[in-house]
Amino acid sequence: MKDKLAKIVEDALARIESSEQLDTLNDIRVFYLGKKGELTSVLKSMKDVLPEDRPKVGQMVNDARSIIEEKLEEKKTAFEKKLREEKIKSETIDVTLPGKLPQMGHRHPNTIALEDLERIFIGMGYAVVEGPEVEYDYYNFEALNIPANHPAKDEQDTFYISNDILLRTQTSSVQVHVMDKKELPIRMIAPGRVFRADEVDATHSPSFNQVEGLVIDKNITFADLKGTLAEFAKKMFGEDTQVRFRPHHFPFTEPSAEVDVSCFKCGGKGCRFCKGEGWIEILGCGMVHPHVLEMRGIDPDEYQGFAFGIGLERIALLKYEIDDMRLLYENDIRFLEQF
Repeated sequence: MKDKLAKIVEDALARIESSEQLDTLNDIRVFYLGKKGELTSVLKSMKDVLPEDRPKVGQMVNDARSIIEEKLEEKKTAFEKKLREEKIKSETIDVTLPGKLPQMGHRHPNTIALEDLERIFIGMGYAVVEGPEVEYDYYNFEALNIPANHPAKDEQDTFYISNDILLRTQTSSVQVHVMDKKELPIRMIAPGRVFRADEVDATHSPSFNQVEGLVIDKNITFADLKGTLAEFAKKMFGEDTQVRFRPHHFPFTEPSAEVDVSCFKCGGKGCRFCKGEGWIEILGCGMVHPHVLEMRGIDPDEYQGFAFGIGLERIALLKYEIDDMRLLYENDIRFLEQF
C-alpha cells in the first residue's frame, strides 16, 4: 500500500510540474483528489487492510493528499503570477505620450436657432411658456375657432389617441391655456414639438418644432404685429432684412397673413437659395379672431391681440443654409460638428 501511494504521489507531482496551463491543474486535482480519484480509490480499499494497520494507512493517504495539494497550490500561484505579469506588461501606459482631449458634443442647429429666437423675444418682453404635447381635441381645434367639420381635423393630418385626445398639431393650443388664466396683458411665445401625418422628405416630417407667439393687450393693432415681426427678422437674419406680408387665411386669426423675408443670401436680387424670387417665406400670423377671445371670456372690444407661428426647423434651415430637413434628425456627427 505504501508503494502504491508513493507511486501515486510521484506521478501526480510529475504531471503538476509538466503542466503548462492553469486549466490543466484542475484536471489533475480531479484525477487524484476527486470523489472518483486515485486517493479515493485507495481509501475505498481500506476494507482489505488489517484493522491494526488502518490508522497508519489512513495517515499515509492524508500525507499524500497534503503533498499533492501543496504542489497544486504552488503551481497555481506560479501560473497566476506569470499571468499577472503578462497582463501588466501588456497594459503598460507610456506616461510620456501626449494626453487625449475628450471629444466634446455640439449643440444641435435646432437648439441654437431656438436659443437665438428666445433671446430675441425675451428682449422684447415676452415670456417663454410650455404646454402638453398630448392634448385635448378642444384645445387643439375648437378653442381656436376650428369647428368639428374643418379639414384640419381630418385623421389623415392628425394623430388621434382617442376621439377626444390627440398629439397636438400646433403649439397654438398653449395660447388657450394661457388665456384661460385671465392674467392680462399677455406677451408669450410657446416653443415645442408638434405632430402631423406628413410624409418624410426634404421639407416635411411627422414630428417637428413650432414656436407660437401671442400678444393680447389694449389698443393692439396690425401695425404692432408688423413691427414685432420686422424686428425679429432683423435680429435673426441681419439688419438689412426686409419683411413682406401677403394675405392668407387662418381660422383663429382675422385678418391673417403669411410673412416673407428678403433673401439674406442675395439681398433680394434672386438666387438659387430663394429660387430666384428674392423672398423667403418664414411664418404665418394675424390678429386674434374676436370669437377666440370671446370663448376665453376676454372682451374683444376692450382687448385685441395678434398671434404668429414659426417653424423652428425652417429658421434653422435658412439660418445655416441647409437644404434638407432630414439632416437635422439623422444625428450624423460629421454634420453636427459643423455647428
